[in-house]
Amino acid sequence: MDTFDCIVTKLDVRQFDGTKHVPADVKSKVLEAARLTGSSNNVQHWRFVLLQEKENIEKLAQDSTTGGWVRGADFAVMVLTNPKVSGHMIDAGRVVQDMQLAAWNYGIASGIFTGINAEKLRKDFGIPDDLHPTAFVGFGYPAKKITGRRKRRNPLAEIVFVERFGNKFDPSKSLK
Repeated sequence: MDTFDCIVTKLDVRQFDGTKHVPADVKSKVLEAARLTGSSNNVQHWRFVLLQEKENIEKLAQDSTTGGWVRGADFAVMVLTNPKVSGHMIDAGRVVQDMQLAAWNYGIASGIFTGINAEKLRKDFGIPDDLHPTAFVGFGYPAKKITGRRKRRNPLAEIVFVERFGNKFDPSKSLK
């Protein structure tokens, strides 16, 4: 899939088809996309916990305050970052986006959440104190067909300014 088309059509999904399993090679590519993502000063501080067993995905759902839907995912990835790295939150966002785009390239949908009970999660999954449980992504085949062509996004003219905040962007005139 063309990268731009992948971005244009990818939507976050919260409902998955529980009858279809993601092939191991696609999971591997999703994790490889995470590994290859750039990080602050190339520190590569993030760590990933792959959850494939239903009982562990269920435990993740129970430890969540906003991601109970993850119990329907075929697999999930926890993104852990080192909070001592100044850009750790940006790095987590970059990793998540790369994993999601890599997955969508193969028709695998995904959704992200950040709300968790950190104490319970640390205990349940053995997460060390020096790592921050930053983001969680559930992956699987979507329960219904998605085209992504109807994203509700503000038009460029409302969110882009030229040279100075307040100078309205006009796509027909502003690009050289």
